[in-house]
Amino acid sequence: MQYNIPITPIAQSKVHDLDFNNIPLGTTFTDHMFICDYEDGKWINPRIEPLRPVATHPAAMALHYGQAIFEGMKAYKDPNGDPMLFRPFENAKRLNESADRMGMPDFPEDLFVEGLKQLVALDAAWIPPQAGSALYLRPFMYADEAFIGMRAATSYKFIIMASPSGPYFSKHIRLWAENHYIRAAHGGTGEAKAAGNYAAAIRPTEIAKAKGYDQVLWLDAAEHKYIQEVGTMNIFFKIDGKFITPELDGSVLHGITRSSVIDLLRHFGYEVTERRITIDEIRDASINGTLEEAFGTGTAVGIAYIKEIGHGEDTIHVSEESPVAVRVNNTLNEIKIGKEDDPFNWMVKAERELV
Repeated sequence: MQYNIPITPIAQSKVHDLDFNNIPLGTTFTDHMFICDYEDGKWINPRIEPLRPVATHPAAMALHYGQAIFEGMKAYKDPNGDPMLFRPFENAKRLNESADRMGMPDFPEDLFVEGLKQLVALDAAWIPPQAGSALYLRPFMYADEAFIGMRAATSYKFIIMASPSGPYFSKHIRLWAENHYIRAAHGGTGEAKAAGNYAAAIRPTEIAKAKGYDQVLWLDAAEHKYIQEVGTMNIFFKIDGKFITPELDGSVLHGITRSSVIDLLRHFGYEVTERRITIDEIRDASINGTLEEAFGTGTAVGIAYIKEIGHGEDTIHVSEESPVAVRVNNTLNEIKIGKEDDPFNWMVKAERELV
């Protein structure tokens, strides 16, 4: 289906004020945003307009009852200078899975992708040219109905905004395996990309950073022994030549980078198993020398190499070298910027389709 998406361009772009060699994390935004409203049971008035504050009633239900979800993705430029998106239909699908769990309406997946294409094409000058950098895209939906009462809202806003970003982690990182706080429990919202999941993680993450760690490694809610995921990413371990990653059991986010890495590892000839993994298994593999690599995967971080994990009084040593993870990271990045073949047809050109 084709959509008529009116565009109101900004009078003067701010892109020339940005130093692409020194991009502040998460505080710089492009000129425009895509916005669409949900009223009377349908999505209406999709448009692109200059980025600005959005009026919100103090009784907006998202502020009181937490109906807010989001996605994270990135745009790149290929060797011809064309802006490209990485697996955008997967993000559209996952947004709707989150919406279903949170009692929110589906957003049309083709409109999701078309809005992305047109916004990125319009703001393509904001895509950083440096290796490891990209234009971070944040589609999100929230309940904006003014009502104090416990029920699903009847009106929502869907917005896409964009922010240029540099590399996330430039060194091997340290994780803290959390034994007290939890991220998700069976039957909860763990596999939804819901705003409240991240709010609940802020305090434990600050505690971990105060201990000298970069991120929290979340364990299961019942026994605090099964590994789930890391604060901003899924996790992989290479043990005795084979890769394992926690299975998607309803408490783990369905990472799009995660699934892409599984495809790449198998493409390279490695065995990859999705199953339950205990923190004790990882400790034992470290002690007996079979733990060869560990790395995280996510849109923001890309591939994050892990050198050690703190757990109680123990330190689980992984490795200062991550040869397979480096190969995966380099291959993914080369596919995204069009310098290597895309055997999985992951990349989608962000071009404006005029009606």
